[in-house]
Amino acid sequence: MQEQQLVEEITRQVVERLNGLGGYESENKIPIGVSARHVHLTREHIDILFGKGYQLHKKKTLMGGQFAAEECVTLVGTKLRAIENVRILGPERKASQVEVARTDAIRLGLNPPVRESGNVAGSAPIALVGPAGALYLKEGCIIAKRHIHMSPADGEKFGVKDGDIVKVRFANGRGGVFEEVQIRVDKSFTLEMHIDTDEANGLGVGKDMGILIK
Repeated sequence: MQEQQLVEEITRQVVERLNGLGGYESENKIPIGVSARHVHLTREHIDILFGKGYQLHKKKTLMGGQFAAEECVTLVGTKLRAIENVRILGPERKASQVEVARTDAIRLGLNPPVRESGNVAGSAPIALVGPAGALYLKEGCIIAKRHIHMSPADGEKFGVKDGDIVKVRFANGRGGVFEEVQIRVDKSFTLEMHIDTDEANGLGVGKDMGILIK
């Protein structure tokens, strides 16, 4: 009888860990946000694409003072391959940047590097078309490095700091582990891991929770 109870208890603990319900995993859950292709623009490039002095219209407020704009553009890669209706995120930036998934890059005929947002030096070229004009970026197209946004309080809770690299495990969907996940800490951030559409589809991730592993 004692042996049976022991087996049942071990089974219960394993099931809890697989479902992310108990102990360590419950305390290390990370909500997931799937980030689709999008564009960040400078003031100069907004003027070119939409007209001099044009102001973006806020569609949805995002973390860190950012917002999804009503406005979209068309991305154009090599051999005139294009993706239409790509959302712009505001506010204006010091350097324009296009973030795509690997399948988007293949469709566009491009080979962008995996980079942290803002690191566009030497990245892939791309053209953008708006209602008032078009522009060609010699560099600026990247595949965003997977990362976790968190506040300083979250950083203390998880025992990590800005720039740390961790792993995140998924027990749902197809299951699996994402490595090389960068920690990004700022007082304006709320806790959320950002992955692109390819990564989400690959592991069958939807509105799920990941488990942070240091």
